[in-house]
Amino acid sequence: MQLLLVEDDASTLALLEKTAAKWGYTTRTAGNGRQAMAVLETDRIDMVVSDWVMPEMNGIELCRRIRELGGDPYIYIILISGQDTRADIVRGLESGVDDYLTKPLNLDELRARLEIGGRIVKLERELNQKFVAIKRNYYQTIHMFTQLLETYHERLGGHCRRVGRLALRMAKAHPQITADAYPIVEAAGMLHDIGLIGLPDTLLTKRRVEFNGEEQDLYRSHPVRGEAVLNQVDLLKPVARLVRMHHEQHNGRGFPDGLAGDQIPVSASLVAAASLYDGLVHQEKTPLDRISGHLQQCRGYQFSPDVVDLLLTINLQNIEAEAGRADMELPLEELEAGMVLSRDVRMKTGAFVMAGDTGLDDSTIEKLKRYHELGNIGDKVHIRK
Repeated sequence: MQLLLVEDDASTLALLEKTAAKWGYTTRTAGNGRQAMAVLETDRIDMVVSDWVMPEMNGIELCRRIRELGGDPYIYIILISGQDTRADIVRGLESGVDDYLTKPLNLDELRARLEIGGRIVKLERELNQKFVAIKRNYYQTIHMFTQLLETYHERLGGHCRRVGRLALRMAKAHPQITADAYPIVEAAGMLHDIGLIGLPDTLLTKRRVEFNGEEQDLYRSHPVRGEAVLNQVDLLKPVARLVRMHHEQHNGRGFPDGLAGDQIPVSASLVAAASLYDGLVHQEKTPLDRISGHLQQCRGYQFSPDVVDLLLTINLQNIEAEAGRADMELPLEELEAGMVLSRDVRMKTGAFVMAGDTGLDDSTIEKLKRYHELGNIGDKVHIRK
C-alpha cells in the first residue's frame, strides 16, 4: 500500500515516515500541498495522510485538488488537524476527506484508521476490476449481436450500425439524456431490429405498404421478439425495453403497446427517429435537402416536436457537411486511425467487407490489410476528406 505523508514540520514528518514504514507501508513524503501534488503526478498513491495547516497549499485545498483529479484509482485521504470543532470537521469532510483525526495525534489510532482505509481502498480496487470486466462483457455481447445481424442480412446490419451511431449523436444533443444513458441508447439503436432475425426475407425486401396481412402481423411482432432475445442477458434489459418501444408513436398509433406522448421514453423516441432518418437516406435514397419535408410531416404525429427539431438540426448539419465533403482514394499502407471510409468496401466478388462511414482504428486497418493479402480486395479504399 503506497502512502503519501504530507506535513510541514520536519520532525513530525520524519516520525510519521519511520512509523509507517515499521507498519509495512511504502511511503512518499511532502512538506506541503504543492509538493504533494507533484508526487501524485508521478507516483501511484493509495492513501494520503495530510496535516491541515501548511504553507503554500493547506490540507483542505490539497484534498479538493485530489478529488478534481477524478476517482480512478480512488485515493483515500486522512486529514490531521488541531482544529476539532464540529464546523471544522464538517468543512473537512465536505472537501472530500474520508477520515479526520485531531491533534495531539495518537499513533495507535492512526494505525487503526490506516488499516480501515487500506481495506476500503482494496475493496474499491476489486469493485473497479469487476466493473471493468462487466463493461467488457457488455460490449462483447453487443458486438456478438451486431455481428449476428450483419451475418443474417448485410443491409439490415448496416442499417442497425448506422442507427446506433445516429441515436448516440442525438442523445448527446438532447438535454434530457444524461451521459450514463448514452451507451444504452447507442446499443438500442444497434440492436433495434434484432427481432427480424428468423422472419421471412420478404419483410426485409418489401416496403411496409406492400405487406400482406400475415406479413404485417409478423413485422409488428419484431419489437417484442427483439425484447425477448435481449432480455436473456441481464445487462441488456434496459436496452431490451427501448427495443420493444422503437415503433411506438407520439400520437399513440404505434405498436406493440399503443403508447402515446410522455408514455414513450425520450430514449426510445430517439432510436425510432434515427431509424426513420436512416431509412430515408439509405433505403429511400431521399436527398438531404428534401428530408426536412418528410420530418415536418412527423411532428406531433410520429414524434414529439422536440425530437423532430433535433433531427432537423442534424439534417442541416449533414447538408452542410455534405456540401464540403469529398473523398479520396488512398493505398492501404497510408491509412491512419481516425480516418473514415466514404464508400463500402467489397470483395472482388461483390461480397460486403466493411461499410462506408466506418471510422478506422488500428484493428479495422489491419483487417483491411489482411483481406488484401488474401487477394480479396484491392490495395486502395475511398476515404472521406
